[in-house]
Amino acid sequence: MVINRIKFLKDEINKSNYKYYVEEDPYLSDFEYDKLFAELRELEEKHPLLKTADSPTQRVGSVSEKFFSHKHKYRLYSLDNTYNYEDLKSWYEKIQKEFKEPVELVCELKIDGLAIALTYDKGIFTLGVTRGDGVTGENITNNLKTIKAIPLKLFEEKSVEVRGEIYMPKTSFERLNEENLKNGEKVFANPRNAASGSLRQLDSKITAQRDLSMFTYTGIFENSADTPDNHYDGMMYLKKLGFKINPNIRLCKNADEAINFCKEWENKRFELDYATDGVVIKVNSFAQQQELGFTARAPKWATAFKFPPEEVTTKLLDVELNVGKTGAVTPVAILTPVQLGGSVVQRASLHNFDEIKRLDVRIGDSVLIKKAAEIIPKVIKVMETDEHDNLPVYTAPETCPCCGQKLETREQEVVLYCTNPDCPAINKEKINYWASKEAMDIDNIGPAVIEQLYNSGFIKTPVDLYKLTMEDFLSLEGVKEKSASNMYEAIQKSKNNPLKRFITALSIRNVGKETADILACEYGSLENLMAANVEELAEINGIGDKIAEEIFEYFHEEKNIEMLKNLEELGVKPALAPKAVSDIFKGATFVLTGTLQNMTRDEASEIIKSHGGKTSSSVSKNTTYVLAGANAGSKLDKAQNLEIPILTENEFLEMIK
Repeated sequence: MVINRIKFLKDEINKSNYKYYVEEDPYLSDFEYDKLFAELRELEEKHPLLKTADSPTQRVGSVSEKFFSHKHKYRLYSLDNTYNYEDLKSWYEKIQKEFKEPVELVCELKIDGLAIALTYDKGIFTLGVTRGDGVTGENITNNLKTIKAIPLKLFEEKSVEVRGEIYMPKTSFERLNEENLKNGEKVFANPRNAASGSLRQLDSKITAQRDLSMFTYTGIFENSADTPDNHYDGMMYLKKLGFKINPNIRLCKNADEAINFCKEWENKRFELDYATDGVVIKVNSFAQQQELGFTARAPKWATAFKFPPEEVTTKLLDVELNVGKTGAVTPVAILTPVQLGGSVVQRASLHNFDEIKRLDVRIGDSVLIKKAAEIIPKVIKVMETDEHDNLPVYTAPETCPCCGQKLETREQEVVLYCTNPDCPAINKEKINYWASKEAMDIDNIGPAVIEQLYNSGFIKTPVDLYKLTMEDFLSLEGVKEKSASNMYEAIQKSKNNPLKRFITALSIRNVGKETADILACEYGSLENLMAANVEELAEINGIGDKIAEEIFEYFHEEKNIEMLKNLEELGVKPALAPKAVSDIFKGATFVLTGTLQNMTRDEASEIIKSHGGKTSSSVSKNTTYVLAGANAGSKLDKAQNLEIPILTENEFLEMIK
């Protein structure tokens, strides 16, 4: 019967969405999923009376004229904040005095997103409302239906209102901003703003394209008999019903354990693909929560411990222009030093000159800075001040700040480039990169030494490094015999570096160390790589047409051929890529974490590749194994949550015997 087939299709697709978007463990292939979805849509078109609210086809989206306000059935309270461990202890001690028995706590990461309330009637999602002022929000049900981490139908027919936090992953945020920059559209200041803007689209099809997700953090059941006795068990039950909960949740016996959780995540949070600005700490027992009650604005049984600020205001003192190894000229903000995310910041990225124009950044402005992807500081906003309009408008340079050559743009790019092949800044950056740890890894040859060698006329290209003598080093200011010997020997040692390092060091456009590793494994020798044509390069997984053309052009450009010939004459002959010992790891992807006893992680990575496998820096549903040493971090936690096999070092060594 049609009705049974539709029910089967809906159940299979909903289950697949749960496995993929909540558990991050695919249940169906893309082909199988698309096939089932197409069949369901066709059956519902033929039998419109059988189309229901829990159907996966209802995630497609529609256009609304406006959002309507909706009064919450249960008020959404705010949280009081604590900013140091003394305040957190005081909060706990005050609560503990109310009870004779110990007060257990639950710690969860505070997601920097938007709070929403979802209503389920007998297991079917019927209503989604923004937090608003806590009493009244906006009905955005259609937009929320497009978010695949939100179940349209629960695994049990329960009537419940859940609260959750909608967020945009950092990787999706960066990708959205890059696309918007290219298209001249609005650039969002942070993932939270991007998520908010995406949720409030009148056209929910746009929301569906924005890769939003949700973590559930509590639930209120219509039938009190369905409610567990405590918050932690409640969260586990919500997970069982089909909701996505944050895996980084911990039951703590006292304040000291809660403080340890906060300390653990203060820096580890930067490894996550979503923004978190603190830890929410709740009394676990619902009976104790009820006895403690609420203030006018917040529950007494919960508090938010806030991490040090990641966005701060400071003054823009100047704009410095940096010329990279490709000739790209990038603006860097010079700032009044300020504390940000646990370190003192006095330089920040301004991205490019189009971004300066869009933000209307002027020297002397007060600017808001944050850590992009929690690592590199960047200017995200100009603060409104009386002085701003009186400051001179910043204009992009027309000539290279180093050599004076007229700057140019490349097709479909907004970056300005110096195209002078003899530009000292480009040449020095190419040599710096050649000697860097990422490339040829030449110890003791850093930017300061290269600056001296260049300015003294000893070097102009990486080739010249291999022409240097002990006497050249001794002629440098402050260099003694021991240092000169170390630098000379380090250069000689680099002559037979692995092929992948050599390819990386060449600075081929769009070829970083990962692509270089792929090329080294594929071709084995520099000669084989140089003989490759565009078509065969493009067919390699991870290369593609554009990069293939750039590789081919590099090895067929006269000056590069001459450079490679000179290097060979000076004895620079990269070691052939090792042949595979076996294919026992063929098709397998490893993630390495923690400290290994018998080898470094780099050595373990080489062993994996020699047996046909590959390595990745992050754990995902595509990871085959996680090799975990001592003091393994969040990668181990994520692997456990995704049920990915975890190998000890001994188990790994046993596999390769």
